[in-house]
Amino acid sequence: MIVSEHGTPPYLFRRGTSALVVSMPHAGTYVAPSIGRTLADVAAQRPDTDWHLAQLHDFIQSLDATVLVAMHSRYAIDLNRPPDDANLYPGQDTTGLVPVDTFDRRKLYRAGNPGPAEVQRRVERYWQPYHRRLAREIERVKSEHGRVVLWDAHSIRSVVPRFFEGRLADLNLGNADGRACDPGLAEAVLGAARRHREFTSVLNGRFKGGYITRHYGKPSAGVHALQLEMSEATYMDEEPPFAFRDDLAARVRPVLHEMMETALSWAK
Repeated sequence: MIVSEHGTPPYLFRRGTSALVVSMPHAGTYVAPSIGRTLADVAAQRPDTDWHLAQLHDFIQSLDATVLVAMHSRYAIDLNRPPDDANLYPGQDTTGLVPVDTFDRRKLYRAGNPGPAEVQRRVERYWQPYHRRLAREIERVKSEHGRVVLWDAHSIRSVVPRFFEGRLADLNLGNADGRACDPGLAEAVLGAARRHREFTSVLNGRFKGGYITRHYGKPSAGVHALQLEMSEATYMDEEPPFAFRDDLAARVRPVLHEMMETALSWAK
């Protein structure tokens, strides 16, 4: 494992033996001092983090999944963007490979955005190690099971006018409009979500899957990728200090467990 400043690794890793690989690319909160010194005060609270996902997925060992959890904040680099920083949603507003503003369009840098050399340094230090490991584990699991389900786990505030109108659905599945996984898998997982009518759900709505879903999802090669973008309102407070809510999590966690268990059963 590559180690970055102060010994903080690019990711936490658990190797499982089932056909499920789980990626949490936006769960990290650590910012190296060399980056932190350049950031504006708004970055201190990490408002655009996919908060508490590992805690929410506390059942994941029961699925024996392979898990990668990013340690570094998306303010260092966005692991779910292509390395050439191409816009995955043409015509829509997005944040880039190295974000320069928050979801609320507040500037992240005190004086000047990172230049090409700094962006490349971050690609090599943070982006490449995560994706090397993810690619290796996908290939390993596929070789052991014949096919693999890649589950890309995300969460976001329920109201972000920059990215979508109104209030986001609770459970937002994406498979790149059917290109990233077998339609039977997507429909089975969506069906599991819809059995719980207290939560709203959608497939390929505003969030269709980012770089990880689109790049690794190759159904014809036995790699089936599915992204879940959860509304943070389902399990936490959406305002600072972004506290985890056990009472809310107790309601949505069984639904999440059922959805992922359905995906794993499909792969067997």
